[in-house]
Amino acid sequence: MQAGKLSTLEKVGFGAGDMAVNVVISAMMLIISFFYTDIFGLKPADLGVMLLVVRLIDAFTDPLMGLITDKYNSRWGRYRPYFLFLSVPFGISVFLTFSTPDLDYNMKLVWAYATYIFVTIMFTSVTIPYISLIGVLTDNPKERLSANGYRLFFAKIAAFLVTIIVPLVADADIFQGNIAAGYQAAMGIMAVLGVLLFLFCFFTTTERIEHIVDKKPLFEQFKLLLKNDQWLILCGVCFFVTIGYVVRGSIAIYYAKYYLGGDAQFQSLFMSVGVLAAILAMVASTWITKTYCKVKLFKFSQLSVGVFSLLLFFLVQPGDMMLALVLYFILSFAVDLHAPVFWSALSESVDYGEYKNKKRVSGLAYGGISFAQKAGMGLAGAMVGWILTVFDYVPNQAQSEEALFGLSLALCIVAGFFHVVVGLLMKKYIINDQFYNDFKLTLNVNIHTTEAEQQNNNVASNKDVCIPLASQK
Repeated sequence: MQAGKLSTLEKVGFGAGDMAVNVVISAMMLIISFFYTDIFGLKPADLGVMLLVVRLIDAFTDPLMGLITDKYNSRWGRYRPYFLFLSVPFGISVFLTFSTPDLDYNMKLVWAYATYIFVTIMFTSVTIPYISLIGVLTDNPKERLSANGYRLFFAKIAAFLVTIIVPLVADADIFQGNIAAGYQAAMGIMAVLGVLLFLFCFFTTTERIEHIVDKKPLFEQFKLLLKNDQWLILCGVCFFVTIGYVVRGSIAIYYAKYYLGGDAQFQSLFMSVGVLAAILAMVASTWITKTYCKVKLFKFSQLSVGVFSLLLFFLVQPGDMMLALVLYFILSFAVDLHAPVFWSALSESVDYGEYKNKKRVSGLAYGGISFAQKAGMGLAGAMVGWILTVFDYVPNQAQSEEALFGLSLALCIVAGFFHVVVGLLMKKYIINDQFYNDFKLTLNVNIHTTEAEQQNNNVASNKDVCIPLASQK
């Protein structure tokens, strides 16, 4: 086995973890706003407040989970045990969030807050370990990029299943028009799938690298992160790109139903076209970055989103289904070309911080990125609620011209603006493959590996100090 080389099975297992994560994140980006307004019955203004307020919890839970993963280790590794022990609570939280009890409005609002808080906490508890996992599977940047290609491919498969299964199951004859029961059943299926995928990820991956974690006070870790300019750029990128994703994804089902006049089947088709384009973008990105600079691909793909967003806004009129499908496919393809690059860049920015500051901050760095992502999701969710309120959206009836304009504006212009901001931010990002390999030559990273791998690789690299795990007993 070559140093840092991952088997195909392990890459698939790693990807399965993100597929499980995206059972929740895809639902939150694509259908949860529609579920809360058109199925659950929340007012758009109340929806916006809830999605924003609940995200304040992440200001505490994300850094806390990062610190926990830094502090505790086990015989299964530092990150994998969370997939084993928290997968079932994670699935339960998904199922409850998409349940609609027969209560009065105020109690339904309480239920929505309680279950959304529950799923948010469980999401944090498995996501922070998961996004940290790639850093201990391999130290090879090409293998990390390849593994992240698998990861994001499977993530989009999860999104594809959400967009197909949920609207169609909810509208199935078996529920006799009870769409709320349909949503509960559909997301129950996705919850079970998420549990099984996390278990598969646990059993097929191996933590073969162990970085020595400095026992630094929390305040000192924050100070070190603030000195890592490349990590700060990625935080901003994660925040703004998530806003663009969530605004577009949340509005898409409204746009398909009301602006384009589609039924449940067309709504599923419209969202699925976007996800299919994203899946193809995962494959294309991995192929393109073999010969083309990944940082340039990231930057130019996001800037191009602004152009395609303008075309969709000005060319598509209400009812133009075919043109909308074509342009939405192209737009979604451009949006997701960056995704494998981002998650590979994140682990490299942590190494860069150690190189620059001579001290490593890992758990809090990943926790901070997760918080940036969920802060973006919260603000985007609030923006969706506010836009629906400002343009006088009324669920389950024909919309006014003003409301239709608001849906098109949100899907195209508002979402596209944030991707352009991301493209401009990436002009400041400098860690391409050559830069990473150059600074890694001077970086003294303490790496733990298995005794067998160390014997096979004892001349593979002089970049890192490697200690067999067996010697730690």
